[in-house]
Amino acid sequence: MSVADRLPTGSAERAALLGSVLVVVGVAFAASPLTATFPGDLTVFVEIAVLFTVYAILVLGLDLQYGHTGLVNFGHVVFFAVGAYTVAMLASQGSFAGLSLGLPWPLALAASLVTAGVVGAIVGATSLRLRDDFLAIATLAAAEIFHSLTENLEVFGGTTGIFSIPQPLAAAAADYDTTLLVTLLVFGGLTALTYAGLKRLTDAPYGRVLRAIRADELVTRSVGKSVFTYKMQAFVYGAALAGFAGGLFALYNGAVAPTFFTIQVTVTVWIGMLLGGASNHRAVLGGLAVIMGIRLVSRFANDAAPMSSAEFASLRLIVVGMILILVIRYRPAGIWGDAKELGVDS
Repeated sequence: MSVADRLPTGSAERAALLGSVLVVVGVAFAASPLTATFPGDLTVFVEIAVLFTVYAILVLGLDLQYGHTGLVNFGHVVFFAVGAYTVAMLASQGSFAGLSLGLPWPLALAASLVTAGVVGAIVGATSLRLRDDFLAIATLAAAEIFHSLTENLEVFGGTTGIFSIPQPLAAAAADYDTTLLVTLLVFGGLTALTYAGLKRLTDAPYGRVLRAIRADELVTRSVGKSVFTYKMQAFVYGAALAGFAGGLFALYNGAVAPTFFTIQVTVTVWIGMLLGGASNHRAVLGGLAVIMGIRLVSRFANDAAPMSSAEFASLRLIVVGMILILVIRYRPAGIWGDAKELGVDS
């Protein structure tokens, strides 16, 4: 058997291999004396790419909830924030605001998944039996409640937030540009591994049950499947992934504050998912890339526009909204989505 015959052929297997290689290369590069230097204009692109890898894990979790199971979660940012604050409170060392326990960061990162999953179970247990529109309101309310708590409780650092969070990749790298490259490699690898895990899950019979629930709960229940159990599992899995993304964000940023976790995060990942095509992992990543790319390019257009930054920001939101309206009108399944799979008119 040749080497080519031994290479993984499935999408999930290739993603898992790619993710593993990226993580290993990133860690090895950070531990080596090598450095990276980006031209000044390119740095912002790499910064956005790093943020994309974090949001990519977010949108994959949301796609499991909505795209595959039909759960309308408008409060996805709450799990992102829970993961970030868990890492901040457990791992920060000597922050002048908020709780700082100074525990090892790997333990804190693992706790971010567990804590977000537990919060997801609590929210799910109290809201998943509701109709779609009420579920959307309940999850949105949960996000606003947590945002209010982080702003007003001292344990979360209030409006100041929590600082002095360990930045393991920055500590291992030689300078800022090297840190960016290493972070992009490691986070990109973790995103690929997340994609691989979800791909395996949703391609299995378990994923077919989730899609059956999205299509018709009554029929799924009639064949003996516990609809609520499957809904709860999908909701908790998506919440845990969002918590993991929040933990990575905290370790990369070195600080957390309420302003990082507004409804704008949820809006971004929802638009990316709908733009690309729900229920298709690669499509939602493509849609997220499109929306973040538009925002990045528009930064440079702002310098040439004869208007203030506030006016330009409003115009950018209008343009993004119009793009979403056009896609929903003419491609309701998304740019790369499968209309037959989602049961919508193309």
